[in-house]
Amino acid sequence: MGILSEKVAIVTGAAQGIGRAIAEEYAREGARVALADINAEEAERAALKLSEAGSKAMAVAVDVSDEHSVNALIGKVVDQFGDLDILVNNAGIYPRHVWHEMTAEQWDHIQGVNLRSCFLCARAAFPYFKKNGKGKIINISSVTFWVGAPQHLVHYIASKGGIIGFTRALARDVGEFHIQVNAITPGAVETEEERKVATPEQVGAIVAQQCLKSRVTPRDIARAAVFLASADSDMITGQTLNVDGGWAMH
Repeated sequence: MGILSEKVAIVTGAAQGIGRAIAEEYAREGARVALADINAEEAERAALKLSEAGSKAMAVAVDVSDEHSVNALIGKVVDQFGDLDILVNNAGIYPRHVWHEMTAEQWDHIQGVNLRSCFLCARAAFPYFKKNGKGKIINISSVTFWVGAPQHLVHYIASKGGIIGFTRALARDVGEFHIQVNAITPGAVETEEERKVATPEQVGAIVAQQCLKSRVTPRDIARAAVFLASADSDMITGQTLNVDGGWAMH
């Protein structure tokens, strides 16, 4: 029996990277997991792999920046699994743009996917958490908020800072219903997407600044997300857990 046995969890952006690792760890701990992603094909593949391993998993195609799509996601998961206990707002994008050359539309798109999505998903999940008198919301922010780097990510870092503010304020507003809201700030995590945008030299420079001279993996983030989803963290809310090997400290 895992520490999340029979809990129902939604993880957005779960087709790959950190989101997929969180979904896998939740499944190992006994949760019934909905892998939500705009990449429906990859989400289906990930969910099938979990199902073949004996876990209860489903994939749901969703555009987390769209209100109707998010509401449909929550409805499908509750219809399939009967309830909702855990929401992980992980979906995010980070295209590079020089800030003064960025269009308003590009700025808005980043805010929509990275920040607005947290509000939409939390709002849609809230009635089920309120009814049950408990719930866990885990928002994935970024160490970039603490360090203000790298360059050409002003829009992304602003959205990730917004997630921390959202986490703190929402924790105040939903505490009376015994709903915990926390955030995780991953460091430089070794993922497929990182390899597309960072050179080995750039990664090495970051690791050199860490107290622990090892790469942060998606599973490192996932294990923190397991803790924040479990009863072990029932008296922790409004907090941000930094998982970066000791790069930034706050």
